[in-house]
Amino acid sequence: MLYAVLSGFLLAALVPLVHRSAGQFTGWLLALLPAALTVYFASFVPLISGGEVLGQQWTWFPGMDIHLGFTLDGLSLLFALLISFIGTFVLIYAGGYLKGHPDLGRFYIVMLSFMASMLGLVLSDNLVALFVFWELTSITSYLLIGFNHESEKARKCALQGLFVSVIGGFFLLVGIMLLGIYGGSFSIVELLNSSEDWFSAAPLTLLILCILGGTFTKSAQFPFHFWLPNAMAAPTPVSAYLHSATMVKAGVYLMARLNPMFGEEMLWTVMLTLFGGVTMFVGAWLAYTHTDAKKVLAYSTVMALGTLTMLIGIGTEYAMIAFAAFLLGHSLYKGALFMVAGSIDHEAGTKDLTKLGGMRSLMPWTAGAALLAALSLAGVPPLFGFIGKELMLEAVLSAGPLQGLVVALAVVSAMMTAAIAAVVALKPFYGPRVETPKQPHEAPLAMLAGPVVLAAVSLLFGLLPGVPETLLVTAAVTAVAGMPLDFYLSLWHGFNLPLLLSVVGLTGGAILYRYWDRTREPLERLMTRLDRFAPETGYFRALDGIIWLCDWQTRILQNGKMGNYMIVLVMTTVVIVGYTLAAQHGIQFTLDWQDINFYELAIVALLMVTAVYATTTRSRLGAVATMGVLGFMVALIFILFSAPDLGITQVLVETLTVILLVLVLFRLPGFARYSTLFEILRDGFVAVSFGALMTVLILATLDARMFEPISSYFVEAAYPEALGRNIVNVILVDFRSLDTLGELFVLGIAALGVYSMLKLRAEKLND
Repeated sequence: MLYAVLSGFLLAALVPLVHRSAGQFTGWLLALLPAALTVYFASFVPLISGGEVLGQQWTWFPGMDIHLGFTLDGLSLLFALLISFIGTFVLIYAGGYLKGHPDLGRFYIVMLSFMASMLGLVLSDNLVALFVFWELTSITSYLLIGFNHESEKARKCALQGLFVSVIGGFFLLVGIMLLGIYGGSFSIVELLNSSEDWFSAAPLTLLILCILGGTFTKSAQFPFHFWLPNAMAAPTPVSAYLHSATMVKAGVYLMARLNPMFGEEMLWTVMLTLFGGVTMFVGAWLAYTHTDAKKVLAYSTVMALGTLTMLIGIGTEYAMIAFAAFLLGHSLYKGALFMVAGSIDHEAGTKDLTKLGGMRSLMPWTAGAALLAALSLAGVPPLFGFIGKELMLEAVLSAGPLQGLVVALAVVSAMMTAAIAAVVALKPFYGPRVETPKQPHEAPLAMLAGPVVLAAVSLLFGLLPGVPETLLVTAAVTAVAGMPLDFYLSLWHGFNLPLLLSVVGLTGGAILYRYWDRTREPLERLMTRLDRFAPETGYFRALDGIIWLCDWQTRILQNGKMGNYMIVLVMTTVVIVGYTLAAQHGIQFTLDWQDINFYELAIVALLMVTAVYATTTRSRLGAVATMGVLGFMVALIFILFSAPDLGITQVLVETLTVILLVLVLFRLPGFARYSTLFEILRDGFVAVSFGALMTVLILATLDARMFEPISSYFVEAAYPEALGRNIVNVILVDFRSLDTLGELFVLGIAALGVYSMLKLRAEKLND
């Protein structure tokens, strides 16, 4: 499985070579990889459907319990097959849709990386590795949405998707860390099979909220749904892949994967059921009010994602079965419909459904695929989408305390979904012929293969529901439910309440379709008036707030004044280090005044007097002199405490410094007061605070010594190992030789720099 994931990244690296050689057949050639991966994962179907779970693991960071592990069970196998199978046709479709595009090679590189990232995400067993692939899908989707980078709209939409998903990724990271720390492992399999009761010690509310924060943003749950329709700025192959099998399904996948762990928690079930139901309704409502084919399909994806989330939250046996069946059906018909929408735009020159009509005779194969896929979207038998919808309606009837709400939302959403399915399938192809910007004709084979095959598979699975049940659905339901369930898929379960609700949904959808032109416009005007309360408006206001904050902090904190930067850095250090010292250690230390001699007190008093005088005098010569005295007092301390070599060095440095300062003293302007009294007091407070912190920190360090000082080792080893009696010199030359060598290099480079400047100055004077 590792090589299956890495193969996508490897082929992406080889795309320039392949594209240069294969030309217009690059898409067909690259599609061989996902086709081979489809066959590879399909070879595991007998084992997985028989109840086996396969695992592979490679050591990555063993010290942190992070391994590159992969697990193949029913859920990950279903996703892996969808990613590979649909990815095959998306790559072929892209070759026809973007034929002649100058950046087609770049598109293939990112698309293959996107596919590999998604495969790694659904196969990963380690939470940290899963998060890495999670973020890779965000980055690659950002590049795909902004593929037409010269378009301002594409860039803005790509950034919006990235911002929302990355913010959610931050919350997910916190949730993953909490899960790994309290669960005792970052392995999903180990966490799911853990017999230890770690839930009682874990902050479950925070943990669940963080995980749902990541999954809700990724899978466009209300109120984060707005970024997904805006992602339609991407080329249609991206939209088809994004909505059917990849990124937006990542959040749904993770919720389903962790459901056996949190499925009994009230917060988990209520939030998923409530937010999923609301997202389902909002997506269907917004799809009904739009006319752009890709926008309509995008909002219908929001509806489907909400439905899947709601089913996970309901958590009953029927809900788990409905989840797997609905997921499979949606992936098939949504991939086909997006490719149909792209073909219409590519051949007719417009995606506006109100400006299309009568193209069935000109695009018969596209029209047929659109009709089959739309019937599956609407939930009409014998398409597989009907089975998923029936199971969903059965599941909402047992939704617990939220039953009445979710049943109402499900029925109304089914009506609007049926209506938009009819709009997408009938408006462009039937009725009177409408003139379009381009003379439409049937799409080429590369653009027909995907929608025709996916629509045909949806029909085949509907006619033979036992096939997907045996091969895919049963094992996926077992993984999501956490236990085997006894069920069967069928087109006919007799006359029952779900069938009645389905008939109500289809009938209501037919009525809504009949009056779509009349009802859509007032609803669109209503939505325009409500835009100021929409979540997307909140997103833009948040961006404005961030810009205002950046402007403020740039004006106040990063204003180009070095003194201001120093104050911020110093006070930040004082606050953070001081708080940590007080909270973790406590400001407690012992002072022994018994061994202090009077001359030591005299030196300290002189140091304090010279420091105060140097900061208050208005005489430049007096300030230089007192600074020299300060340095000589430090040298005297070194000598008193048996460090004569350091004392001599300090005397030499201070003498040279004083001489240099006196030499340039008369070239400097006189003292002038540029600072206000407030600034002087502020700077004094900062200086005193930092000095006090360093003093307390050093005293606390001496008091909280946890190990024996290393100085005793140097004293014992200096002569036997280095044959030197001057311990300081031995430390510099032998024990810390590389450090000293680095300092010599720094001094040498500085000397070369000074020499170069002096030489350059001399040459200019000679010129």
